[in-house]
This record gives sequence, structure tokens and C-alpha cells, in this order.
Amino acid sequence: MKTPPFHIPEFAVLGHPNEGKSSVVSTLTEDDQIRVSPVPGETTVSRTYTVEIDREEIIRFVDTPGFQAPRQTLAWFRAYGGDSEKILEHFIATFQDDPFFADECELMAPIARGAGIIYVVNGSRPVRGDDIAEMEILRLTGRPRMAIINSKQMDKDYTREWKLEFRKYFNSIRVFNSNTADFKERIRMLESLKSIDQEWEDSLSKVILAFKGEWKKRNRLACAYITLGLEKSLGFSVSERLSITADPIRARERLNLSFQRGIRGIEQEMFAQIKFLFKHTLYDYPLPDYSLLQHDLFAKQTWELLGLTQKQLAGAGAVLGGTMGIVMDTAAGGLTFGVFTALGSILGAGSALWSGKKIVQKTNQTLQLGGDRLQVGPNENLQFLYILMDRALIYYAHMMHRAHGRRDLASAGLDPKAGKSKKGISAGLSPGQRNICNRFFKSVSGKTLIKGKKAIPEFAVLVESLLEKIANE
Repeated sequence: MKTPPFHIPEFAVLGHPNEGKSSVVSTLTEDDQIRVSPVPGETTVSRTYTVEIDREEIIRFVDTPGFQAPRQTLAWFRAYGGDSEKILEHFIATFQDDPFFADECELMAPIARGAGIIYVVNGSRPVRGDDIAEMEILRLTGRPRMAIINSKQMDKDYTREWKLEFRKYFNSIRVFNSNTADFKERIRMLESLKSIDQEWEDSLSKVILAFKGEWKKRNRLACAYITLGLEKSLGFSVSERLSITADPIRARERLNLSFQRGIRGIEQEMFAQIKFLFKHTLYDYPLPDYSLLQHDLFAKQTWELLGLTQKQLAGAGAVLGGTMGIVMDTAAGGLTFGVFTALGSILGAGSALWSGKKIVQKTNQTLQLGGDRLQVGPNENLQFLYILMDRALIYYAHMMHRAHGRRDLASAGLDPKAGKSKKGISAGLSPGQRNICNRFFKSVSGKTLIKGKKAIPEFAVLVESLLEKIANE
């Protein structure tokens, strides 16, 4: 027995001009290329946007022009005496060449084809006479319909007034702020859409199942990107072969900068993967002023904001000062005479370098040397893992919470009032979770001769659980 073809649900997003219809469509479809403008009447032609998951079309949303003549249109609808199921077709046939009703014909065309209705209003303004006319027109179409209250501003809130009116005209009502709605809010809205008509339940249930599967896949991929990025960072090092006449101080500074550029590059690659995962492709969204990610990875303020104690800060001098662990080997005939590691940028780095130089000078008296190798990294500070992990999780929160319909320069997802608080997610880890991090750190940074086979998978499971926790907050 053949499985019947999947019916792709389609919804026309309707409303008065400048109510946020395009913004709602942009967020629902995760398409930041949809034009969103504060100027009324920007949308003049209906455009269909399809959501695809694993290259399969799942659901469609149609961005439509706003109502321009609702009272005149309602008068025609009330005077219509024909077949009620053909009312839309007759209206379009009657006025398709009339410029006065051009927008009304355009916005009703997808409904005439069988699309459901999503009616969008701005909840920050009161209900007006034109709104009542629009709602009555949509009721007379007889199509399944949902009303969305899109609160564009928070200074005034007429949500209760809108809900009282909506109950007279719509099958379902939902508050959906296109500036803040994330992936899970989209799923909750689809759950509400199921109630608009029993005939739509099966197809929308399949859509919801696909969305939930996509959410799990994204979290697994984000976990993989973060785990791999941290593994690369903690195992990263740079080195340089020194000639006899080379200045080790300048070489140290050069390698420090090279090391920091390398770590930043790994982090930025990880961020780009997470950003692409959540389909933020067109706009380079700036992070909010209060975000910890505004501070450089190697800035002292970054470590302070992530909750290090003064003792931990003092021990992290190598990172804060730019020295990530200096190693100088003096080689002759394949032999290694010394390994010197500077753990602090002020107390350790200079003395280790100069100690290395003195040994070179002494051994020159008796042996022919092959040259010095100066190496920076891998990082030896466990706290560096927590800094990298916290920054990755914070960036994930920014991208996951960022609504695609939002076009301003601020970012959602974190409380600006918490701008100076300690935001380190790792600060709340249990002793058992910290042991997992410690084993991962030792395994990927070369601190143990025998790599634990379970260390990386255990850490990945921990990261995934933290991602889920962020998503559910």
C-alpha cells in the first residue's frame, strides 16, 4: 500500500501595513534575507517562502501586502449573495483589474488557493475600526485562521484588548514577538496552529516532528563544533627555530602574538559554524555592548567577568600577559639539554628565557649546537578551558536566541542588566562535571602520556547537556 503524498501546509500572513508581517515571516522561515522595513507598504506583491529540512519542503509561508481598503472590501463581502465557498474567487475576478483593490486581490490570492490564515497585529497599539473590518473579512472567507499579537514595542500593551476581539473571529490566538522568538518558540507556535482545523492536524504534526528532529540535529552539531574547537585550541602551539644571533625576547613576543592569533582564529571559525547552523547568513549581527564576547579572549576583564578569584587571576598571568607557556630546547646531536616553561608573564617568562640562553652559552664551550627552538603552547592552565568553553556557550546563546526578523543592532538572549555580573556558565559545574573537564583537558593538551578514550566523548555529552540547558532557560 502506497503512502499518500505529504500535504505541505501553507499559510498566508496577513494584516494591516507596518504591523510586522514580513518580520514574522522572516522569523518563522529563518530567512534573514526577507526585506523588513519600518516604512508602511513596502510589500506590494505576495511572496512564498518555503521551509526545508534535510532538503525536503516542510511548510510554506506567504508574505502579503497589507490591507488598504478593508471597509470597502467588507461592504462587498456583506453584499455578496453567491456561493460562500467561492467568495474569494468572485472578489478577485471582480476587482483584479481595479487599482483601488489591487492589494486586497493580491493578499487574498493565496487564501483562494487553499492557504490557512495567520493574521498579524501590533499589540502596542489599540484596536481600530479598520482592524474589525479586516477580521470580519477573514471570518467570512471560512478558512482556518490564527491571530498573532506581535508586540513591536513594550511601552504600551493592548494585548488583553486584542484577545477579547480575536476570540470573536479566530480559531487560535498566540502572542508571538518576531523580535525575540527563537527556534523553540516557532515549534510552540506550530503546536498552536494544529488547533485551527482538525483536517490540518496530521500534516502539522509531521511538520512539528521534523522541526524537533532538526533541533536535536543542530544541538548535536553545535556540540561537535564546540568540542572540536576546544580540542584544537588546547592542543595548539607555535614554535620557531632560533639562530645564534636571534633576539629571544623579540622571538617570544612574536610567538605570543602568533599564538593568540591562532587561538582567536580557531574560536572565530567555531563561532562562524554555530552562526551558520542557526542560518544567520546575511547580516553580521553585532554583539550587544553588555556581552562578555565584546572583550578580547586574552583580556583580563574577560577572566574577571567569568568569575575567576584573585588567586586564580594571579595564577593565570601567562594567559593574561600573553605568554602561553614558553619552552626552549637546546639541541645538539639529537640530545635535549633543557626544557624551560614560563608559567607567568612577569615572574616566569623572562627568567626562563634568559636561563635558556645561559645554558646555550655554557654548552657552546664543549658541544656543537644545532640551534634553539622556542615554542609557545599548548596552554597549561586548566582555567583556559573554562574560558574557551564559556565563550562558546555564550555565543551559542546569542545565535540561538537571535530572531531572524530582527533588524536592529542589539542582540537578544542575555539580560543587559547583568552586564557586569559574572556570567561564567562553567562556574556552576558540579565536581563530577569538573572532573570530566579535567580529563578532557589532560587528554587534548598532552598533559597525559596515555590519552583517555572516554575523555572526549564524555566531554561532548557534558557540552550537549549545557546547550540543552541554555535552550530551555
